[in-house]
Amino acid sequence: MRSPIPKKHARIEIIPLIDIMFFLLASFMMVSLSQTHMKGIRVQLPSATAVPPQQQNPNDTISIRVAVGNVVYYNNQPIAPEELKPRLFQAHEANPNVKVSISAEMLAPHGDVIAVLDTVRDVKIQKVGYQIRAAPATTH
Repeated sequence: MRSPIPKKHARIEIIPLIDIMFFLLASFMMVSLSQTHMKGIRVQLPSATAVPPQQQNPNDTISIRVAVGNVVYYNNQPIAPEELKPRLFQAHEANPNVKVSISAEMLAPHGDVIAVLDTVRDVKIQKVGYQIRAAPATTH
């Protein structure tokens, strides 16, 4: 003889479990991102209300290019790397607001470029720019 009261079988609802798992995943991601300390170079970006630049004197900007083999070009003239600091010092003495633009060839070692940047910083030149060219598109 059967019981008139129907038996209820236990059921596991999966929808609330999925919600809890997504909540835990998002929480762990936020905690791990907040523990990462990002460091970078401080950059002063121009404001929207900046006054347009006036005519520049060619002596206001120095172009430095680093090539393969630690060859340094100062305003498109090849110089020895040890000649760079005296020339920069002389330019900075003549004009304290001198600007330096640093570029590097594709295969120039990163350490050579950083050495040039350190030399510019040693001379106390404040206005430094980097010439960056987009990498060519690759097809697969």
